[in-house]
Amino acid sequence: MSVKLDAYDRALLAEIQRDARLPQSELGERAHLSTAAVNRRLRLLSEAGVIEGYSARLNPKALGYGLTVITEVMVENERSDLLDALQKSFNACPQVQQCYYVAGECDFVLVFLVRDMEQYVALTRALFQDSGNVKAFKTLVAMDRVKTGMGVPVDLG
Repeated sequence: MSVKLDAYDRALLAEIQRDARLPQSELGERAHLSTAAVNRRLRLLSEAGVIEGYSARLNPKALGYGLTVITEVMVENERSDLLDALQKSFNACPQVQQCYYVAGECDFVLVFLVRDMEQYVALTRALFQDSGNVKAFKTLVAMDRVKTGMGVPVDLG
């Protein structure tokens, strides 16, 4: 994606990434733009795919998801249709928070939020063992959520 971002765009992106609920009038004050200019720029940034969406960060423990598990997955066969099927199953699983197709010793790295180890074991059966294309997987259990988030560094200068 090759979108030319100016200082105003970057300022807007930094502000909405911190708090997407800010009214456009306040965004305009912070970025030194009119409300109409903020509206136009945000629409263009969304249409260009720079802004992928808006969401709220929820506390997993408050919803009963107290366990974070990182899993490295090695596939049996790297045929594109088989990889696509795995990716589709990972995308469909609400407990998979992040999924990366990677180079190196494994093929995928997944970040799960689960209620407990029993739920994780059930998911490994459904996603890995029943897939027919997972050779092995390695489980890392997070002891603490030190830093989480999907914030992208916005260089303002």
